[in-house]
Amino acid sequence: MAEKIVLLPGDGIGPEVTEQARRVLEAAGAREGLAFEFEEELIGGCSIDAHGTPLREEVIEKCRASRSVLLGAVGGPKWDDMPVDVRPEKGLLAIRKALGLFANLRPAQVLPALVEASALRPEIVAGVDMLVVRELTGGIYFGEPRGREGEKGDRRALNAMVYDEHEVARITRVAFEQARLRRNHVTHVHKANVLDVSQLWVEVVDEVAKDYPDVELAHQLVDSCAMLLVQEPKRFDVIVTGNLFGDILSDEAAMITGSLGMLPSASLAVGGFGLFEPVHGSAPDIAGKDLANPLAAIQSAAMLLETAFNAKAAAGAIRQAVADVLEAGHRSGDLLLPGENRETVGCERMGELVLAALA
Repeated sequence: MAEKIVLLPGDGIGPEVTEQARRVLEAAGAREGLAFEFEEELIGGCSIDAHGTPLREEVIEKCRASRSVLLGAVGGPKWDDMPVDVRPEKGLLAIRKALGLFANLRPAQVLPALVEASALRPEIVAGVDMLVVRELTGGIYFGEPRGREGEKGDRRALNAMVYDEHEVARITRVAFEQARLRRNHVTHVHKANVLDVSQLWVEVVDEVAKDYPDVELAHQLVDSCAMLLVQEPKRFDVIVTGNLFGDILSDEAAMITGSLGMLPSASLAVGGFGLFEPVHGSAPDIAGKDLANPLAAIQSAAMLLETAFNAKAAAGAIRQAVADVLEAGHRSGDLLLPGENRETVGCERMGELVLAALA
């Protein structure tokens, strides 16, 4: 029986990269006898244009009835002047909350072929392989009270950072379980010298760590972690942190690799249901021009296979195909070095090259 996967291509380059990821997902899944039934729906700005809301309840229900969700990107300047509560990004926050997607996993690995593409020196980034585990449904993005009040000259705004023990413990367990699959080291990032919320995180992380004596734990202040990511990124294996800090640090870790266009992510619920998406944005300036880099979306498809279907061989085959394509010298525009004179390939052609390497 075909497994149902909901496609949410979204805005900008989202439809282009999602289509290439779908093609690779289908081909790699077939290697392990998996067949997929894809159902495409709207999220973000395109949903606002069509239905007046960034995310409809019907879409949420279709996602709940599926095995996994593959998402492209949301947002763009077309919708920037809309009220915050109805902007495209609200669709992302809403689907995370509705589906209970509490754990965001963002791997950041520097492939040998792209060592020179990083803004950092090759000897600093060569061999970098880390995973940021970000709590996704709590913290300051969802905390109450929140809002604005007052008139010009006397305006005030409030957002509350709120976490309970259960939320901290479950994301910490995800991080430690992931570390056991990697190099057995977890760095907890916090601001406990200032924030009461972070003090709770330190206490709960220490308590959970007792169940994982084989995994080494370190605590790191968020400001010094931001510095160390640039200075000594190879020291990190798994980073676990809250919603706000994770949002910022995962993008910093991503740029160490050379391009946001290379990096996938998974957002997981209890039980393993997941939404998989590239970490890059909608890039409206290149949308529709066949210039986008689909490799982050393609590697998100690999995470989907590995996580949702335990198809580790198929996921590994995708990652190897991506590495082979890059090793052969093929580049999308975002992967070129300054001043480099090399022919670039477009979104569709890059997808074809990965498919050929996969075959």
